[in-house]
Amino acid sequence: MKKELELYLHIPFCVSKCKYCDFLSAPSGEEQRQIYVERLCRRIRYWSDVIHNYGYEIVSIFVGGGTPSILTEAQITQVFEAVHESFPIREDAEITLEMNPGTDVKDKLPVYRELGINRLSMGLQSADNEELKCLGRIHTYEDFRQVYQWAREAGFTNINVDLMSAIPGQTLESYEDTLRKVADLEPEHISAYSLIIEEGTPFYERYGEGRHAEELPNEDIERQMYVRTGEILEDYGYHRYEISNYAKDGYECRHNLGYWDRKEYLGLGAGASSLMDHIRWKEPDHIGPSTGLVLEEREDFTRLRRKDEMEEFMFLGLRKINGVSEYDFYKSFRVSMDEIYKESIENLIKEGLLVREEDRIRLTDRGIDLSNYALSQFLLGE
Repeated sequence: MKKELELYLHIPFCVSKCKYCDFLSAPSGEEQRQIYVERLCRRIRYWSDVIHNYGYEIVSIFVGGGTPSILTEAQITQVFEAVHESFPIREDAEITLEMNPGTDVKDKLPVYRELGINRLSMGLQSADNEELKCLGRIHTYEDFRQVYQWAREAGFTNINVDLMSAIPGQTLESYEDTLRKVADLEPEHISAYSLIIEEGTPFYERYGEGRHAEELPNEDIERQMYVRTGEILEDYGYHRYEISNYAKDGYECRHNLGYWDRKEYLGLGAGASSLMDHIRWKEPDHIGPSTGLVLEEREDFTRLRRKDEMEEFMFLGLRKINGVSEYDFYKSFRVSMDEIYKESIENLIKEGLLVREEDRIRLTDRGIDLSNYALSQFLLGE
């Protein structure tokens, strides 16, 4: 029986960098992108023998960035031809490509379908054009509506839309309007994240360390936005299956669930991370003066200790709304969850952040609200 493996491909290019973004991405020229694609394809082929020899089968593919939709039809075809030539791919694999509604994609959508891409993830963030301008997005809400329509006409039946709350100047009313406008379109999946002010970004220069706090929604408004996300999307038939992710029944993102379930995955492309055979590593993310991002050697190897894997099982698995299974923990580590984490579990239950139901432990609504604190309690020694 084949072993399941997820594949992530990183495309680190974008038209312009959003003001909040700290991902590995940057504007680029056509020559730089082509060189990168050729090196990425070589990296894909390098892994072909390893994947076949160890009996892996690709069960999901996620092409992220950056902005993968910035690549030309020929370039994305080149990448997927290398993937299909190099790896055994399960017939029902979920294959996702991220796209920015501000890129020219009308003629690319049929090509994506021909290449086997069956899920799109569209970065909208807001239905308010002033909020989009504040974020440094290159599209309007109207651009998104047009691209969404083209995607449906091209035959895509599994679409995710990314949304953001706590944007500077955003009100609870404008955020609720965004939620309803997007839910009215009936995408199969919605990811709704709160803005995080990251170091090294233009937003950090303005808002970091409490600067200009009056321009940001306060904690009470931010909390109301989070609560209203669940309430409004539930009214539209979405269920929350992870702290920030909502889906119609049967349309949960299988690739991301694999991360939270600690499924093995191979990440290729600048800065991409991998987890295989109890080892984590990431690809280099150096930027060269003319050839772009170097993709020749792996780095940052970490062989995970049993303690590390137990911690990951807990703090990743508890991101899921249905939590973690005590039986699965025992099956993985041959020791009971209570033997390792009894004190942490009992304390969090007393604080109202965790609940134990038969075989499962999960975050309560309050625990989800305080998830950073709750999940950190499992970063403990064995």
